Amino acid sequence: MALGRTTCVTLSGIDGHVVDVEADVTGGLPGFTITGLPDTSLGEARDRVRAACNNSGVALPARRVTVNLSPASLPKTGTAFDVAIAVAVLVAGEVVPERAARGVVHLGELGLDGRVRAVRGVLPAVLAAARVGIDRVVVPLANVAEASLVPGVEVHGARSLAGLVAAYRGEPEPVEPQDDDVPQPAGEADDDDAALDLADVVGQIDARLSLEVAAAGAHHLFLLGPPGAGKTMLAARLPGLLPDLDPASALEVTAVHSLAGALAPGAGLVRRPPFVDPHHTASPAAIVGGGAGVPRPGAASLAHRGVLFLDEAPEFDTRVLDALRQPLEDGELVIHRAAGHARYPARFQLVMAANPCPCGRASGKGADCTCTPIARRRYLHRLSGPLLDRVDLQVQVLPITRATLASRDSQESTAEVAGRVARARAAQAARWRGTSWRVNAHVPGHELRRNPWRLPASATVRIDQGIERGTLTVRGYDRVLRVAWTLADLAGLERPGEPEVARAFSLREHLVAAA
Repeated sequence: MALGRTTCVTLSGIDGHVVDVEADVTGGLPGFTITGLPDTSLGEARDRVRAACNNSGVALPARRVTVNLSPASLPKTGTAFDVAIAVAVLVAGEVVPERAARGVVHLGELGLDGRVRAVRGVLPAVLAAARVGIDRVVVPLANVAEASLVPGVEVHGARSLAGLVAAYRGEPEPVEPQDDDVPQPAGEADDDDAALDLADVVGQIDARLSLEVAAAGAHHLFLLGPPGAGKTMLAARLPGLLPDLDPASALEVTAVHSLAGALAPGAGLVRRPPFVDPHHTASPAAIVGGGAGVPRPGAASLAHRGVLFLDEAPEFDTRVLDALRQPLEDGELVIHRAAGHARYPARFQLVMAANPCPCGRASGKGADCTCTPIARRRYLHRLSGPLLDRVDLQVQVLPITRATLASRDSQESTAEVAGRVARARAAQAARWRGTSWRVNAHVPGHELRRNPWRLPASATVRIDQGIERGTLTVRGYDRVLRVAWTLADLAGLERPGEPEVARAFSLREHLVAAA
């Protein structure tokens, strides 16, 4: 046979596309050509494949080899095509039986010695294969645990090309040295959230309530206060209040982490909401994704279904902050480049923390602060109005007083607050059953302004006045309604009344005006 076929998967963002890998071996001067829009790393596969085959005892024929990746109009990237190309060429050279490789997706990078090395994005690639009905995949041994997360797919781990060829030919697997890079099956991951207890936070009754509301309804949160008041401690304890991810969300989050190379070797599903806290010097590409060639996911996508924490938020580049406006509304990022575009999920909770001034020494009364009023205003104005308008809860974190520090009153633990959050989430899930929404923060505002969810005028009088005076936008109006519903869920009420709407309004109005 002069023609060999198998399949692989190329990724465009989080979406995968099955690619037919065809190899043709003909007479003529020896050569190796890859067609079908390969990038540089994929174009170099010809040298890796030839060396790996030679060192695996299955040398390629000294003939002309042409490999085509179809559809040829779709850009192909990365080194995950190495194993598929090698298998297709060996089928064409009648080294591997054609029936063995038929209908199998092969993923993996080849070392020059024939070892099959781990690659990124195995989980979304296997998901894409399963969607089109392919139920057999071959992946690097280090990626077996990850690929096995997809139900209904038979996963085979390959340590080396020689072992894979022997398996296809029905021969005994060659004795190979153990690869130190191959991870052992992972046990249960340590729960980092358990070490961060909300009881450690001193005082801050209003800020603690806001954190609980944010966790219960998946609302965005802005904490403004002096250094040492507990803003970072509060933000770091938010993931501990959140419930575990449901199976569909866990699979989606794990796929993003796999694509970014952030998944620990041998790890299973990411079951806890992720917490991502990039440094304020991060570039726009690091936060929202991007890079040369094919865009890669950034911190916003790694925080999908979890928390994105921006400490010292005004210190971030304004381009970074404004770029977050799209995912805050849509829950996804679409990155366009000359070579194409990529879509990444980014349904995260944004938590921002900021000092009230550049020097950071301003207390509630401005004592010891050396900043001018203009400097303070300019500092906070780095957080644009449109960005703040998308943040549901905006809370003043006050300095800790001596009396608060000396108080022996016990604070509620994470477990206690998480219990109330779980009950509120259950109420929301029951309310929005049959829709695509599960939490109040994701419900479109127009749904809350129409029957049967529309609140009586007596309950919305304060925010109606805000609309009339121009101090509240329609987006802000809707976000107040969402928070009011969450407050009602925490209180065990069927629907919010005037006290809940007024409380929700008070949790955002003064900081918007100050900024």
